[in-house]
Amino acid sequence: MDEDGARTVVATVGALYHSVHEKLREQVRGLDHGTLNWSPLPKANSIAVLVIHTLGSERELIRSLRMIATDRDRESEFKVEAEPADLLALLDRADQELDEHLGALTAADLTEPRPRGDRPPRPGLEWLLSNYGHAREHLAQIELTKQLYDSRS
Repeated sequence: MDEDGARTVVATVGALYHSVHEKLREQVRGLDHGTLNWSPLPKANSIAVLVIHTLGSERELIRSLRMIATDRDRESEFKVEAEPADLLALLDRADQELDEHLGALTAADLTEPRPRGDRPPRPGLEWLLSNYGHAREHLAQIELTKQLYDSRS
């Protein structure tokens, strides 16, 4: 892949991530504390947890592609409560960081193996697409959680 191809791929994937961020905002806007932090089952995650975890994973991934260390505490992402304004601000920061890091990616960042945590190295593009899928899965989970909350008896 040459640098022009890398720019095209990065622009496309960046637009997809920004779309997920906007859909997350749509899910969070207007929710109260109780709805945002409600869990449908004892071992299930709240909307707040899912947003924070999704963005934590994304941040770690885009930094890993550039071989920048991150201080992610994944386990703590599953123990949070949040307010809508906090999550909306976090999404704004995620957009900024996404643009910063994706804008700096090279063809080598996309094609060469990159380590991520304790997992075996994989090509950067593979990590990027896999993480985008992860974000979409959690967006769907958030939508379902919201439906379950609205359907309570």
